[in-house]
Amino acid sequence: MTEFEGQVLADLRVLKSQVESLIGIGQPGRISQLEERVERHEQTVQRMKGIGGLLSVLLTTVHVGLDVFRGK
Repeated sequence: MTEFEGQVLADLRVLKSQVESLIGIGQPGRISQLEERVERHEQTVQRMKGIGGLLSVLLTTVHVGLDVFRGK
């Protein structure tokens, strides 16, 4: 085996190790962990959008109520 072939095989071993850590070997890999984090983030964003919509409706209702009581 030449020095070049040895270097290629060593690089392939490193690459295989890195791919296994990304995908996971029977355990969740980094990619699946990132997918879970993104999903939790999307749920939080949707929840905050809902809360923001609810608060805007409540604020509008309060303003309309104040206008009605003031006689405008």
